Order: sequence, then structure tokens, then C-alpha cells
Amino acid sequence: MRKRRNILVTGGAGFIGSHLVEALLRQGQPVSVVDNFDDFYPAAIKRANLQEASRLGRPRVSSVDIRDRQALGRLFKKERPDVVVHLAARAGVRPSIELPELYEEVNVRGTLNLLQLAASYQVEKFIFGSSSSVYGASAKVPFSENEVQMKPLSPYAATKLAGELVCHTFAHLYQLPIVCLRFFTVYGPRQRPDLAIHKFLAQITSGNPVPIFGDGTSARDYTYVDDIVTGILAAMDYEAPYEIFNLGNSVAVKLLDLVRHIESSTGLSAAIDFQPVQPGDVPLTWADISKARRLLGYEPRTSIAAGIERFCAWYRKLHDEELTRVAL
Repeated sequence: MRKRRNILVTGGAGFIGSHLVEALLRQGQPVSVVDNFDDFYPAAIKRANLQEASRLGRPRVSSVDIRDRQALGRLFKKERPDVVVHLAARAGVRPSIELPELYEEVNVRGTLNLLQLAASYQVEKFIFGSSSSVYGASAKVPFSENEVQMKPLSPYAATKLAGELVCHTFAHLYQLPIVCLRFFTVYGPRQRPDLAIHKFLAQITSGNPVPIFGDGTSARDYTYVDDIVTGILAAMDYEAPYEIFNLGNSVAVKLLDLVRHIESSTGLSAAIDFQPVQPGDVPLTWADISKARRLLGYEPRTSIAAGIERFCAWYRKLHDEELTRVAL
């Protein structure tokens, strides 16, 4: 039985956040959710995410923007969290190129607001959701946490690396225990509709061409959301002043192979629309997870084939329910 702690999850109505909230409620933990329900994608999707998670309990939900220091302060005073899991972020590589100021405001200053309050309220543990994008294209593969030549290729990636550095500063100055988790291409039920697997499946099932940027040989370390949540839970129990861990599947899957997995799961054929490589994209992500295995006991259990099968089953169920609502 885990120790009961007041846990604050920022971005708790999002894709990864709602799965974490569900896991915490399953453990009987008191959970507070912070989300601003912004318009990056429909707020109705986030509310549906929380509705799913709430089948197991009643998380306390606050609609707060992490850029609003005063509102966050009132929330901390009310909730008195023991642990903060900070997953709220402005996401997406390509949109960050168009809106770099917004990404800095949310991902850097928003993180700074949370760190200041966590230090002030003497939070026991602060978990920061970072990204594999911090490695850029120049890191040796598989990507190791020991890499020092970090050259992020997009404003999004740069803000995540900046967040890690600010976390390190606060861990040093205020003895605030912090764990930064570099997530590698997370997928699964509730995945954002703008992400590749969700987008590809939508195109294939509707009979539209699948856009492939480049020649299809770029590869990603796709990680099923349940495995990511298991890693977050382990990090919450890990005792260290400051640490960084990769959370991935440690298998690099080429883009065209990913499409083939979706075809196999749906029984449909994809028409490929090859397009130029996009600015900010990296050719390869691949996690060295030996450190997480050793110190967190992290062990991803979901293969890409099994994960895609589960995702397609969720997608079919979701859209069957939508068609039923329309018919009624």
C-alpha cells in the first residue's frame, strides 16, 4: 500500500495527465488536477478524458493557467500538495516555430511559477515532464542522459531543456527534490488528435492519403502511455536531490513501418503522400533506458504491434459511440 499523499497534476486533463490521474485514483490517492482547457485542441476532448478517469474517484479539478502566478498561489494554499507532477505544457514542434513567445511563456515561465510555489510550500517531490526532443539531431544513439551536447531544433524543444535547467537550479537552491522525465513519443488511447499515430489512423480510415514528411525512413521510439505512467509512478517514489531519466520503449520504429502496423491492425491500405522534411523535425529518437531500468525498475511492456492494436480498438470504439450519438 502506497503512502497517501496530496498529489497535484498539472495538465491533468490531457492525454498523459488523465491516464496518470486514473492510475493515482486507482491507488486511492487524493488528486488535484490543474488544466486551463485551452484551445490547442477541443476542450471537450479534455473534459471527456477526465470523465473517463473520474470513474475511479473524484479528482478536484481547477481551471487555472500556469502563467497566472496569483491563481496558482491560491490553489497551492488550498490544496497543500505533497507532490507536484508537472505535465502541463504548450506542446508541438511545428506550432512552436510559429509561436515561440507563447511557448516560452507557458513552458518556461509557467514552470518557474510552479517551482517557486513548490519551494515556498516545501513540496516533498516535483516531477517535470520533459521530452526526448531536447536531444536534437546531434546526440549519439541511443540517447543517454549523460549526453552533454544538447542542441534542440525547435522552440518547443528549447523550452523543455530550459525547464530542466530551471528545475536543476531550484533543486540546488532550495533542496527541492526534482525528477525530470524525458518522454519518448507517447501514444495510446486519448492521444491528442494532432499527433502522428492518431492523425495517420484518421486519414487511413477516411480513405485520405497519409502525409509522410521525408522518405519515411525517419524513426521514433514510440512508447505506450501505460508504460509512461508506470515510469512516472516509480519516479514519484524515487529519492534523489535531482535526477533525469529517459522513459521510452528503446526501439526505434521507421515511419513507414509504423504505417504498416496501422494497416495490419485495421485491415486497410494506406495511400502515402510524401512531402518535404519539416523544419524542427529530427531524423531519429531512440532511448537508452538502462538508467531508468536500474534505478526506477522501469520496464516497458507494450510492443509497438500490441500498442497500435490497442489504440486502433480504442479509436474504433470512440467513433462507433460518436456515430451512435449522431443517429440518436
